[in-house]
Amino acid sequence: MLRLLLFSVIILLVTLKLHAQESTLSKNVSTFVIDAPQLKTKKKIWLYLPEDYKTSNKKYPVIYMHDAQNLFDKKTSFVGEWNVDETLDSLKAKVIVVGIEHGNEKRLDELTPFPNEKYGGGNGDAYLEFIVKTLKPHIDSNYRTKTKAKNTIIFGSSLGGLISYYAVLKYPEVFGKAGVFSPSFWFSDKIYEMTEKSDKIKAKIYFLCGDKESDEMVAEVKKMEILLDKNRCYCLHLDKSVIVKEGEHNEKLWREGFAEAIKWLL
Repeated sequence: MLRLLLFSVIILLVTLKLHAQESTLSKNVSTFVIDAPQLKTKKKIWLYLPEDYKTSNKKYPVIYMHDAQNLFDKKTSFVGEWNVDETLDSLKAKVIVVGIEHGNEKRLDELTPFPNEKYGGGNGDAYLEFIVKTLKPHIDSNYRTKTKAKNTIIFGSSLGGLISYYAVLKYPEVFGKAGVFSPSFWFSDKIYEMTEKSDKIKAKIYFLCGDKESDEMVAEVKKMEILLDKNRCYCLHLDKSVIVKEGEHNEKLWREGFAEAIKWLL
């Protein structure tokens, strides 16, 4: 009962905070709602189109990102946004971004591929099935996209980093690249086991974390790098790891690391 009351208070505070702020949304961002039958709900999607999309006939690579509320607009973010639209505008990046709103109280369930004994979760397969079988076909049918895995990136932080890493193992034919920021590898050791048992992992993976996030974060990322090096030759340079000095587990860290990650992945 107390937990429910605290959650209600948090939601109220966030709502008041959102109403008090002005939107920072770029003109290149729009939203739509799509059925998510795999999750038995509807999902709000945020769509970023590059500056020259309307004046060209080009096809573009696509980045699928989680926690869309925190990506583009300070007004909808919890504790700060990623500035994805402003960053891509400044880079003149030729890429489409598809941001998927998290399910609020269902976020943990959607972004975790395996259950945790204490926290539950583990509905990540249904979430990824929504992206692969419903959302991506919709995007590819309605926008000029490069559809192959080498042009399809999945990107997120924290639990979003965990599900992004899992996605390139689960769907290597769909996602050829991943941005894995501050990944919650602690949630289940099964993610390490899956890596060890995987066939050759061909995806490009960009890891980022801060050395002030937790006692285990850096060690967990390094452990995954070692497993990847056993799976494939380091000489291929298919993964990169950035450890940010004094970096903490927040949007500031992810916002400041986003541009370099995108330049490397693209």
